[in-house]
Amino acid sequence: MVPSVLEFGRRQLHPEDISGNLVVEVGAQNVNGSLRPIIEGYGPKRYVGVDIEAGPGVDEVCNAEVLVGHFGLEQVDLLVSTELIEHVRNWRIVLSNFKQVLRPGGVLLITTRSAGFHFHGYPFDFWRYELSDMERIFCDFEIEALETDPGPPGVFIKARKPLQGFTETDGSSVCLYSMIRERRCRDVTELDILRWKVRDYFRTQMKLVRKWIGKI
Repeated sequence: MVPSVLEFGRRQLHPEDISGNLVVEVGAQNVNGSLRPIIEGYGPKRYVGVDIEAGPGVDEVCNAEVLVGHFGLEQVDLLVSTELIEHVRNWRIVLSNFKQVLRPGGVLLITTRSAGFHFHGYPFDFWRYELSDMERIFCDFEIEALETDPGPPGVFIKARKPLQGFTETDGSSVCLYSMIRERRCRDVTELDILRWKVRDYFRTQMKLVRKWIGKI
């Protein structure tokens, strides 16, 4: 986790967002830093870290695509997801779960990467998000903060679910930049992924050949 992500969390998360509330972190495995110590300092009722596999910071194993089934509809007060959503292929399903699992008035805090950030597969790397993408995806929420990462290319958002009259936006027409197809598109297929793996294999082999030739 880059330091700017921690700084965004410190600035944007307030005691009233957290104290006495249910907080869920999605993609919670602590690989290189976490907002959890900062948030727990404000005394949440409960902090639940979920991820697709067990590890440091993970309290419950849960796929982000089934959060509503796991926690229930409109049960969570604050949902945090840092550096995750670029890695989920079915981003519409995941973000819909983020929205639906939050109670009315609940808060969402997300950080992710934008175009220009290198490929980093954990285990894969699918998408890049821009400010304009976040504005479209979360036009059904009240956006309280929307910023670019002052360091490596990325985007940060804090948004609040309306207290009344929430109607989820249809994101089917939204196209994101795909690291697999190397252009904006709606989705990636298994064939797209296979083609990328073949290209990546040959790119890696060519790098090894160039390195070997350079030693001759």
